[in-house]
Amino acid sequence: MPAFVLDTNTVIDYFKGRGKVAERLLAVAPREIGLPAIAVYEVWVGVLGSQHARRRESQYEQFLAVIEVVPFDSAISRRAAELRLALERRGESIGPLDTLIAGTALACGATLVTRNTKEFGRVVGLKVANWHD
Repeated sequence: MPAFVLDTNTVIDYFKGRGKVAERLLAVAPREIGLPAIAVYEVWVGVLGSQHARRRESQYEQFLAVIEVVPFDSAISRRAAELRLALERRGESIGPLDTLIAGTALACGATLVTRNTKEFGRVVGLKVANWHD
């Protein structure tokens, strides 16, 4: 299991050279990094829709080859469902894909690396880190 699970915005910041994401990401062993299958999908949407899709596709495939893609399996889907219901009962829902990403991090016992600390901060028990700042 990875120690860190990346949110979509962290991957985008890495490729765009924003903040300290690249520096912090490269300081961690690749085996410690996971990317939820949901985030893989979200990044693919941006890559394939880019004006430089061919180049971006190659860069992204190289990135995916060295980290762990965390599949959205039955255990993670249950954890995400429990999370969604808990947030709804408190009136603090987050976006549906963010719920799946948070559920992945929780199921892995990993720290979620995101710039979106306000939204993910509503998730009880979720460890969150911002590598942008």
